[in-house]
Amino acid sequence: MKDPLFDRPVFILSSPRSGSTLLFETLAQAPEFFTIGGESHQLIEQVPGLAPRDRGFDSNVLTEADASPERAQLLRNRFWAGLHDRAGRPPTADKVRMLEKTPKNALRIRFLQSIFPEARFVFLYRDVRETLGSMIDAWKSGRFRTYPGLPGWPGHQPWSLLLVPGWRELITQPLHHVVRVQWERTLNHILDQLEPLPRERWTTLDYADFLKDPATEIQRICAALDLKWDRELSQTLPLSRYTLTLPEPDKWRRHAELIEPLLPGLAPTVERARRAVEAGRTMPAL
Repeated sequence: MKDPLFDRPVFILSSPRSGSTLLFETLAQAPEFFTIGGESHQLIEQVPGLAPRDRGFDSNVLTEADASPERAQLLRNRFWAGLHDRAGRPPTADKVRMLEKTPKNALRIRFLQSIFPEARFVFLYRDVRETLGSMIDAWKSGRFRTYPGLPGWPGHQPWSLLLVPGWRELITQPLHHVVRVQWERTLNHILDQLEPLPRERWTTLDYADFLKDPATEIQRICAALDLKWDRELSQTLPLSRYTLTLPEPDKWRRHAELIEPLLPGLAPTVERARRAVEAGRTMPAL
């Protein structure tokens, strides 16, 4: 199905705290991309029926069943109205390439496919130890409170980051177990939805490779997405807007005593994610 407005829009998918903001801010410099400038939390959740409060606070999962024609048109209009290119200019052509990054979209893949029939996806993977460490820091910082009044959630730590299915099972669990479940269920949800899709619909990126050689990786991703790239990247990328503390090697080890016991149980998901990343590297999307 051809989309009359959105030409193969691109959605970055990852678990929380995996470097998606840095990837988004870098890719947004491609000359053909238009973005709304940030994340679309409110843009989507202000549509009647799509916010967790309208759905019994079950989770952030949305599927094609939630993409009614009325909601689809409203969302498409809202995205279009907020789009601008890297110079801040609104669209002038009849069709545009849109780039979008919102962590909750990891749980909305089928929904996004229904709203945007030409949707393409970039799966970003980051080392599980680094990600869990950053997620723990995010919860403790208080800067990522998505549902501070979540009904039934104990007040010792307001709910942060995305709302995964089955979160009520975590009410009595310590924080490191909460982020473990958030990470694992998000990764498996992404892979469950992407793996059946035709290979031209998705590509992948390893965060460590991106940091090691950003110019090569961005050019590879742009080639996979049929995009031009016309800017030079330095070997060290600037900090993203959501950076909590300065990067440093093995920063996750501050939480090593909490994270290391979780790793054996997460090994199957880690291996699955790495296989997907490798498949995305060896089979360009376009």
